[in-house]
Amino acid sequence: MENQIVRHAILVRFQDDATEDQLQGVFTGLREMLPKIDGVIGFEYGSNNSPEGLNRGLTHIIVITFSSAQARDAYLSHPEHLNFAERIGRESIIRELLVLDYIPQNVGGRDT
Repeated sequence: MENQIVRHAILVRFQDDATEDQLQGVFTGLREMLPKIDGVIGFEYGSNNSPEGLNRGLTHIIVITFSSAQARDAYLSHPEHLNFAERIGRESIIRELLVLDYIPQNVGGRDT
């Protein structure tokens, strides 16, 4: 179990007055930070486009894939991550944040 990948899903609602440049700054900052942290094996993000209307105001998702739970744990306390989180906090552009971590279960016969 300890060598299974872990996905770190961050669902975000930005402040209504956050600019597109500020949003892109978050994603660019992640893109620049993550390669500096061992154990990060994937990163993706996007904005909600579900027609179901069940997003509860959350507008964006960020998914970081780690090689293991230990790699995720190291990321959480890594100075690069802490500095990034502090900078984003100072900008006050995030209204709400929800984080879920999970070990992907292969139910379709395809490794992901």
